Amino acid sequence: MGEHLDARGAAAWIRHAAELVTADAGRLTRLDAAIGDGDHGHNLDRGFTAAVAALPDEAELAGTRPGKVLIAAGRAIVSKTGGASGPLYGTALRRAGKAFGDASEADAAAVGEALKAALDGIQELGQANEGDKTMIDALAPAAAAYRDALASGAGLAACARAAADAAEAGADATVPMQARKGRASYLGPRSTGHLDPGAASTALVLRALADVTGRE
Repeated sequence: MGEHLDARGAAAWIRHAAELVTADAGRLTRLDAAIGDGDHGHNLDRGFTAAVAALPDEAELAGTRPGKVLIAAGRAIVSKTGGASGPLYGTALRRAGKAFGDASEADAAAVGEALKAALDGIQELGQANEGDKTMIDALAPAAAAYRDALASGAGLAACARAAADAAEAGADATVPMQARKGRASYLGPRSTGHLDPGAASTALVLRALADVTGRE
């Protein structure tokens, strides 16, 4: 895909994220059943399916911007995803899309800024921080790893791989945490010993970005 993310690349990211979410929906829902409402995987599957349906067709992609693609996907997720995950993922994608502005393509630095914008949006909406056992525990280290890779001279694909690896490690690190936000926080100490479903799904979305940007 090269060192830039254009509208086709942004659409490919959303489609691949939807594929990974669909394939893992059962596990995500089981994770949520342990400490939440038990619907995260199926809700997110429905939301990303709607996001794919909202993407411009191939002819339209040639004349649009990656920012508009992500904003459209975010709006669709908000409208079709139940629970807290709809507003959170919708905000993340819309903030990322707005960070791209009207650029026809985003370079590695711009994608890093978009990830930071997504993180900021989620933190503003959810009022969560690292260590609270939420999707922030995957997204915050991912954005930091992306930034560090970029600073070391890495290109888009390598930065995205670093972010995906950090997101997966961050999600795994939620297992011993006690939840301090969301439905899981009601369980108190009983929330420990479980992987946070939002962090798990965030890792999938970041892995999708790494997969897509790593394609030749």
